[in-house]
Amino acid sequence: MTSTGQNLDSAPELLPAQKAPVTPEEVWADLMEGNGRFQAGNPAPREFIHRRKSLTAGQRPRVIVLGCSDSRVCPSTLFDQDLGNLFVIRTAGNVADPVALGSIEYAAEVLGAGLLVVLGHENCGAVATAVAGGAVPTANLESIVAKIRPALEKVKGQAEGDEFIRLAERANVRQSARDVLRNSPLLQQKVEAGKLTVIKALYRMSTGQIFRLSE
Repeated sequence: MTSTGQNLDSAPELLPAQKAPVTPEEVWADLMEGNGRFQAGNPAPREFIHRRKSLTAGQRPRVIVLGCSDSRVCPSTLFDQDLGNLFVIRTAGNVADPVALGSIEYAAEVLGAGLLVVLGHENCGAVATAVAGGAVPTANLESIVAKIRPALEKVKGQAEGDEFIRLAERANVRQSARDVLRNSPLLQQKVEAGKLTVIKALYRMSTGQIFRLSE
């Protein structure tokens, strides 16, 4: 899985656990502080050389992020986080296929990350394509749109035009979070045992704000 030889059979010797934040809500609050710095254009200073060298011993990310591949939506930048803090999986439309699910499971089971953030964003091209309907040119693209369509059904008839797309973007985040747990018994068990918390969030591109979605 990594250049340090980590595998799924046994957890590696990792870096010392970070003392704070501890609970998922404290971790989320820290992410929100970082997003505030990003919005203000005032990122925290980083000592990249020392940090990079320290991480050669292993990794202990606090957070798993399932986000969109959109080039404008880089989670480490949006949350103003250092190297080693986020384990990021990115796919168009922030949907989870088996490879993405396996990556999330690896971070939760082997690396011990206790918070999963499913992060969507406004002006998502994958969602807009699903809303537009019609055929897409390849089977691979269709596999993305097919995962988004159920979300559209949940908000169908509630709005039109751009307002409907905004509703669809939120619905897609919730749908993606449901799909992750439905398709991964391991992650579902961790949630039920209180070892994994799932937070759904959306990035507002015009302001830089990330906000938490209700259940």
